Amino acid sequence: MSRKQREQERVRGIFSRRALVLGLGQMGLLGFLAHRLHRLQVDEGERYATLAEENRLSARLLAPPRGRVLDREGRLIAGNQLNWRALLTAEQTTDVGATLETFSRIVPLTEAERARIERDVRRRRRFVPVTVRDFLTWEEMARIELNAPDLPGISVDVGTTRVYPEADHLAHIVGYVAPPAESDMDGDPLLELPGIRVGRSGIERHHDLVLRGRAGAVQMEVNAVGRIIRELDRREGVQGQDIQLSVDAGLTRTLRGKIEEGTSVVLMDARNGEVLAMATQPSFDPNLFNSGVSNAQWREWTRNRATPLINKATNGLYAPGSTFKMVVALAALEARVVTPGERVFCPGHMDLGDSRFHCWNRSGHGAVDMRQALKVSCDVYFYEMAKRLGIDRIAAMGRRFGLGVPLDIELPGIRNGLMPTREWRQAQGRGWALGDTVIHGIGQGFYQLTPLQLATMTARLATGRAVQPHLTRSVGGRLVRGTRAEDWPSLGIPERDLRLVREAMWAVVNEVGGTARAARLPGELGMMSGKTGTTQVRRVTREQRERGFRVDQVPREWRPHALFVAFAPHDNPVFAVSVIVEHGSSGSAAAAPLARDVLIEAFQQLRPGPGGNFGARVAEAPRPAGAVRP
Repeated sequence: MSRKQREQERVRGIFSRRALVLGLGQMGLLGFLAHRLHRLQVDEGERYATLAEENRLSARLLAPPRGRVLDREGRLIAGNQLNWRALLTAEQTTDVGATLETFSRIVPLTEAERARIERDVRRRRRFVPVTVRDFLTWEEMARIELNAPDLPGISVDVGTTRVYPEADHLAHIVGYVAPPAESDMDGDPLLELPGIRVGRSGIERHHDLVLRGRAGAVQMEVNAVGRIIRELDRREGVQGQDIQLSVDAGLTRTLRGKIEEGTSVVLMDARNGEVLAMATQPSFDPNLFNSGVSNAQWREWTRNRATPLINKATNGLYAPGSTFKMVVALAALEARVVTPGERVFCPGHMDLGDSRFHCWNRSGHGAVDMRQALKVSCDVYFYEMAKRLGIDRIAAMGRRFGLGVPLDIELPGIRNGLMPTREWRQAQGRGWALGDTVIHGIGQGFYQLTPLQLATMTARLATGRAVQPHLTRSVGGRLVRGTRAEDWPSLGIPERDLRLVREAMWAVVNEVGGTARAARLPGELGMMSGKTGTTQVRRVTREQRERGFRVDQVPREWRPHALFVAFAPHDNPVFAVSVIVEHGSSGSAAAAPLARDVLIEAFQQLRPGPGGNFGARVAEAPRPAGAVRP
């Protein structure tokens, strides 16, 4: 083989090896591409299709409308109104701070708002939207939509906000809502949604879970910059259930117009314990919590000595004064330490050792039996009954009438008060003297009772049943237990004893010499039975008495509280009422006339029929949330 042939053969060998290597490389590359294509299209095709779809679609949970709260006539006292708001979804932007900075140039944000937004972003999962600004105007919404490409993660949404048409008239009963705090988070994704609110007080808090409802969802198509193109699907949330209360909004509004600061009124249906009206002064406007209470407003409320944020009808504590004498009388009859006709002589005071306990009538009432003692509110008679009974038997009877014990009413945080006993005093490291017992016989001393407890006591006196005060008539259109008189058991007190006390209360208002005769009802409304009470807030010294002490000559804050409890009509009790006028000086002069006006309004507005029944329709169940679209 010539040299030239050998060279040609070598070149052909090199070419063949290179062709082989290149061919193998091409085959490997094609194999790899085929493998990747198979993996992308077959093995992971569904995943990438989902990712592509997610780039095109945006899904969000929808906060459901909160259930309504209605009064006994179906009038709205807590509802919802539309609220346009700007939301920020952290996972849709690479720089939350830059987005907020751009947003604040379009819709100004305060430093406090920026801090709140950034805190919410840190606390929540990145796919959960947080509220940037509530209550947007049309101009603000237009500016946000126009600048949408420069606002990654920002979207405009419509939700609802709570509205209270009765404002301060029913604030202490209905309560208010606020955004959930960290302590409220219990794993429920509903609580992470923007615009969601939880009950903070009153009925809103007690029935919070029922009122919340269930979340819905919306699916929208978006373009490459996140602008919403169209809404593809919407599944509305399930609106929370409606709560119908026993209170009458119109009556409560009227009563609040009749009372002054420091006054509390509780009106109940004596037969079943339904609270018909609860009016206190002052109060607050729960609508202010929708957009956030300012620091100035909060300082104004908390520094106000009249404590507008506190419901004095359930949390104000007072000595009951002479309104407690019916309890002492029933305890004495049950213990058989006195008979109804036994007379006790009242010279205007009782001496016990070195102490003298005065009757309100300095000249005395003479010899009085139980009925007369209640009618003229003789203190000496009840000093004597307390001596015979002892404090523990008095306290036991008081608890049977709902005094100093928890009441099963749908208002969180109410106070139980205090019904003192010998054991309670000893637990404080102090002894209990006979003089302590004596003064407690007329409702003075260590007692701490609420106006609601006094109204409950009066309802139980009127009916002989252990009625519990309650506010809920129906939930979701279904009546709850307790709306019928027979739902409540008997107190187990003999009817003859109750009849004697009721007749004495009738005499207080309707007989000559009764301490509240000036507060009689108009004849066409029937007759009211009641009891006056006056409780000291400062001790009157012997020197002051000798000089002729007069309450109208001391500063108002030193004057006694005025109390009155009553039920009506006497023969067929329908209403039970308690009234406390702080520093009103006299139960007969300040509280009794107000109670009369309360009952007149109750008869006129609630119009009990011949059998004592008055109309109160059961609210219908709420319409599906999807029935009305914004």
